[in-house]
Parts: sequence; C-alpha cells; structure tokens
Amino acid sequence: MLLAIDVGNTNTVFAVFNAEGRMLGEWRSSTDAGRTADEHGVWLAQLFALQGIDREGIRAGVIATVVPAALFGLRLMFRRYFNCTPLVVGAPEVDIGIQVLMDRPEEVGADRLVNALAAYEEYGGSKIVVDFGTATTFDVIDADGSYLGGAIAPGVNMSLEALRRVAAQLPRVAIGRPDRAIGKTTAQAMRSGIFWGYVGLVEGIIERIRREMGVPMGVIATGGLSPLFSECSAALERADPQLTLKGLWAVYRRNRGR
Repeated sequence: MLLAIDVGNTNTVFAVFNAEGRMLGEWRSSTDAGRTADEHGVWLAQLFALQGIDREGIRAGVIATVVPAALFGLRLMFRRYFNCTPLVVGAPEVDIGIQVLMDRPEEVGADRLVNALAAYEEYGGSKIVVDFGTATTFDVIDADGSYLGGAIAPGVNMSLEALRRVAAQLPRVAIGRPDRAIGKTTAQAMRSGIFWGYVGLVEGIIERIRREMGVPMGVIATGGLSPLFSECSAALERADPQLTLKGLWAVYRRNRGR
C-alpha cells in the first residue's frame, strides 16, 4: 500500500492507496511544520486502526509539500514507522511525467504540478485546474500535457479574513452561497460580496486564459471549497476534490521501483 501526503499551507491531507490505486482512506489535519515524526506516526496509527488498515501494509510513500519545514518530520516518520523512504515531488530524482514550460520551473509549487499531472491523466486534453486552497491557483495544461503556467489569487478565506481585519466594525462570517446578491444586513452583504465577487474573479480569469490560449479548454475545480463554487458557476465544469491525491498516486506509479 501507498501512503500519500499533500502538505498545504493550511491543511495536510493523508491518503492510503492499495496496489491497484484505489483509495482506502483519507484524513485531514491542520498543517504544523513543528509536528514531530512520532506525533504524525501515532496519529496515523490510530486512524488506520479505526479504518481497519494494517500499518504493516504500507510499503511506499509520496509527499508533495509547499511547506519545506514540514518535510523533515514526515521523512523521519516514514523511516521510523513504515520502514521506507518516500518520494518527494520536486526532488531531482523524481519524474513527474510532464514538461514544465516556465521561465523558472523550480518556483512552481509541488501541488500545482501534481494537479496538472492528474488532470491530464484523468481527463486528457487542454485543461485549466482551479484549486481552492489557502491561495486559489489557476494552472494551465496544453493538449500534450505540458504545464504552461497560470495565475495565483488570494484564497476566499484569506480575502474574507483580510476584510474583517482592516474594517473594525465588520463581523466574522462564514463562507456560503447567499440566497440574494443584495444583503439586508452587514453580514449578508459581506457574504454576498465575498462569494459572488469570488465567482466573478474565477470566471473572469478562466475566460482570459481561454482567450489567450485560443483553443477549447476544459476546467476542473479542486480543493476543499471546489464543490461549493462549482455548483454556482458553469465555468467550473467539473469538481474533483481528490485531484491532488490522484496526482500523487500517478507520481508513485511512474516512479515505482526507483
């Protein structure tokens, strides 16, 4: 079995795959770069037991992280608790299977590359991947599966928190789809402005990318908030919240035996 780990700025997602690539379990925790190998190992052992997964069955690992400081503890956890050395997306010896046609390929986040690989392998053709995370990223893959670049915008929760911090009289509100664009209270107005404003941002960037590319492009939404936004915008044609994890499985499959 494979233990795949996606370390984001806000959350870390762990998933176990069997030998055929079927996901057996998925768990999420807050990202803490100071968490030790033992803390990770004990926490996972308890979750495996609840899910009926044999810890001894883990034979390999793969990590994608945008928090470099978290890598040491996770690598040590694999050695100590699973007796294996994980693949790390972005390491020179790890083949991700796609060309990165950027001016500075080393700057591209591991999660964005993994998303691009998964989008091409799962759905094929030219694609735009919109990942709703701490930041919202737009990644562009051409018909050959090459990564062309994209755009990065502040995440919706980040935008909402920034608005609340700089305006003393505004309350804390939760993200959700408002029934009306015209809010009758301050909280309703904030929800409307953030939610529908963000829909407009997403649709606008997608349309600009499509115009620049000049070819038909499918759009895949991923990340925790992808189902919420994909329900409200025809521009987000498909939601696949597990796209990054599927990409980690694809990286492992490509490098298996190395």
